[in-house]
Amino acid sequence: MSADDIIHQGTRLRIMAVLNTLERREALEFSQLKATIEATDGNLGAHIDTLARAGYVDVEKLFVGRRPQTRIKATTIGRRAFRGHIAYLRKLIDMAEPARRRK
Repeated sequence: MSADDIIHQGTRLRIMAVLNTLERREALEFSQLKATIEATDGNLGAHIDTLARAGYVDVEKLFVGRRPQTRIKATTIGRRAFRGHIAYLRKLIDMAEPARRRK
């Protein structure tokens, strides 16, 4: 088990954590995601592009009325990668705990 270098970056980890709280087919609007993880438009957009290229998120661009809307959701592959990365992080934490108890 190893770190997922795509998800490991802090902003992308937060994006995936938020998207993984949603139901499988549910998407989150770009501005809601931006507010939740406290990112700028450009920063969030760049990280979403990285996750989309990896197949971890789907990006849907549509119009609601006359306004553009971008919605993002985690893919099955992305959810699996996130679970794997979280398992890796838990293993690291578990390995650190016995060392702290010995002191």
